[in-house]
Amino acid sequence: MSTATLDPEAFRYISNLVATKSAIVLEPTKAYLVESRLTPVAKQHGYASLSDLVAALKTKPVNGLHHQVVEAMTTNETSFFRDQHPFDTLRTKILPELIQARAATKTLNIWCGAASTGQEPYTLAMVLREHFPALRDWNVRITATDLSSQVLAKAKQGLYNQIEINRGLPAALLVKYFQKRGLQWQISDELRRMVDFCELNLISTWPPLGVCDLVFLRNVLIYFSPETKREILGKIRRLLAKDGYLFLGGAETTMNLDDHYQRIQFEKTVCYQAGR
Repeated sequence: MSTATLDPEAFRYISNLVATKSAIVLEPTKAYLVESRLTPVAKQHGYASLSDLVAALKTKPVNGLHHQVVEAMTTNETSFFRDQHPFDTLRTKILPELIQARAATKTLNIWCGAASTGQEPYTLAMVLREHFPALRDWNVRITATDLSSQVLAKAKQGLYNQIEINRGLPAALLVKYFQKRGLQWQISDELRRMVDFCELNLISTWPPLGVCDLVFLRNVLIYFSPETKREILGKIRRLLAKDGYLFLGGAETTMNLDDHYQRIQFEKTVCYQAGR
């Protein structure tokens, strides 16, 4: 298929569908991305072109095909210990502080709001197991959510190929927490039990998440309009513990979006606390 097969009207339909269902903004310059992501979907369902796929979407009520198109347009880039320094800061600064503050209740509530295929929440689980053995006796909850049911299914399995393993996972942790399954590696049952995966659309109604001590929402807000960013940040602020921390991506900020957050910097790591 060539880019000519995706006419402007078809692109507008796809961008409106994606915006309505996920709030992700697709600029006209992203037509190439739409083609590359949706060409496999069109082929899978027997459509000769993207225009044929769009025509079929228009004639049917919203169904699984529409959801598959939206999922295909979400970016699921992730890796173990991505960017490294946020996890170093957790280990050396933030978790010791939170553990001391939560000593009476022995509870810790962590939410990964864009879990993708699971590397981030499993990284958090490894940090907790490796460096804070006392937490074994605590009520530690790691909730990992994502818009895409497809990537969540992979995350729950905890199966990763060699390329995924090579992206950020230290060899010592591979040996300790993974088992070889044919050409793939599966994370241990112990770590899989530490993470609860569930589907959540950030622009829809959120399930009860409780008061969160840590919220990871890295490299997600960049895809949204300023209005949607404000709405999401406001909802996070209302569930974030006063001494809890919000982690965003390196290109993301709360500045000029929600003035109730306080920017906190630990060397290379920037995070945010709800207004005190």
